[in-house]
Amino acid sequence: MKKKVLSTILTFTMVVSALAGCGSAASNQGAGTDAQPAGTDTAAQTTEQTETAEAAPAAELTGIDAIIAEAETMSMEELAKKAIEESNGKTFYGVGNSSRGKSALPLFIEYLQTIDPSYTMEFEWQQPKNNKIFEQLTSDSLKSEGTFAMTLIQDGNQIQTKMVDTDILKTFVPKEWAEANGTTPDAYAGFLPLQTLNKVFMYNNTGSAQFNNCWDFVYEGSHPLFMGVDSEIVGKNFLMMLTEDKYATWLKEAYDKLDDTKKAYFEPVIKEMQTDANDLGLGANGAYALAWIKLWVNNYNEQTDDGPICNTLVDASATDQSGLLVYSKLRSVEESASVSVNNINVAAYQDGYTGIGGYGYCHYLFLTKNSPLPWTACAFIAYMTCTEQGFEAWGKDMGGYSANPNVAKEIEDTFHHSQGGGDEFPAKNDRGYDWWTTDGELVLEDPAYCSEVSFTVGSWIDVLDHYAPGE
Repeated sequence: MKKKVLSTILTFTMVVSALAGCGSAASNQGAGTDAQPAGTDTAAQTTEQTETAEAAPAAELTGIDAIIAEAETMSMEELAKKAIEESNGKTFYGVGNSSRGKSALPLFIEYLQTIDPSYTMEFEWQQPKNNKIFEQLTSDSLKSEGTFAMTLIQDGNQIQTKMVDTDILKTFVPKEWAEANGTTPDAYAGFLPLQTLNKVFMYNNTGSAQFNNCWDFVYEGSHPLFMGVDSEIVGKNFLMMLTEDKYATWLKEAYDKLDDTKKAYFEPVIKEMQTDANDLGLGANGAYALAWIKLWVNNYNEQTDDGPICNTLVDASATDQSGLLVYSKLRSVEESASVSVNNINVAAYQDGYTGIGGYGYCHYLFLTKNSPLPWTACAFIAYMTCTEQGFEAWGKDMGGYSANPNVAKEIEDTFHHSQGGGDEFPAKNDRGYDWWTTDGELVLEDPAYCSEVSFTVGSWIDVLDHYAPGE
């Protein structure tokens, strides 16, 4: 039965891919690529199209798009003045996956009051549970004027397909953020990230188990603790990203460094996955990615949240257990006779460790298409992404990296995350974004890639068997 399900998915995938290919020129053009529409293979046609394009005036932006375009030319202070004019005495509603937006808003109001001491604004910040944020934003988008001014949201795949492709959310790129990243708002492509968060491989070190390679986490008898692809969708995005050529190559290189015994264990699974990799249109090392994904899903021990995972792993009784969890959870560990951060190792920090060290995903910032306070939303987004104080609600923890290099440096200068544990708790000494995305081999979420393979690779993942403890 399982083979029939997989066969059906793969066959349907090939049909859909072929149909998609027929319309790829139009799709790519809409996505802003350099692809040319079909039927432009003569000089006469090209000249005629060029002349027509030059004669036609550029479409004039209206509504929220016009406000964003103007806001992207303005400084933080100019945006602040616009916000004061727009929202003085009003109520600002925001919605996000992170509750810390509620912590940043009072500081934003205090900043506006440095410009106009008489300024006041009430606010309400909502944090929907169980991934309901997409339903909430979709429902709000149907109103002529929405309730929510902006959102802080994660899961690049669903953002792309449910929010951006449907024009429900709008990207605003602050001028000063773009300058800090060596670009301009109109040249920048993609969503605006507030921060990158990392989830990293850790293991309890009170026993004899060794995790020297990312393949060790899917080796025989290993059942890492993990929130799971159904509990937190960014976990599924991580698995889909492994099939991208760069990360599949990392897995192949890590496999090559295994001893013969472990290679012999994994080799049959890799060979079994080769057909699926070909049918899914993956690159040369796609079978290695699919083998790792299959073994991971077959064996991880699903948990409800990263907090309990952390609490389990740092206890001396969790001998030889491992997990993949948010790095910042180590901040809340309360030391005792049996519980200590020193009972765990961050795998990627260990000498000789090979392969992926974890994955990173972003919190993104958007305006809603029917924002009732668009200027205030732009100013608040600029405040969070362009000032240390605006980012501090997130930046006080290790493992959360501002996408603004200037703010990232200021945060490190303030909180010294690189020495967060000092000599006493080396696992808490954060090596930083640059290290994690190079030496640490952090797999980074790419919304466009996740959206592209969601139906193919994502559907393949959906039918994999899950580990059931006790069975």
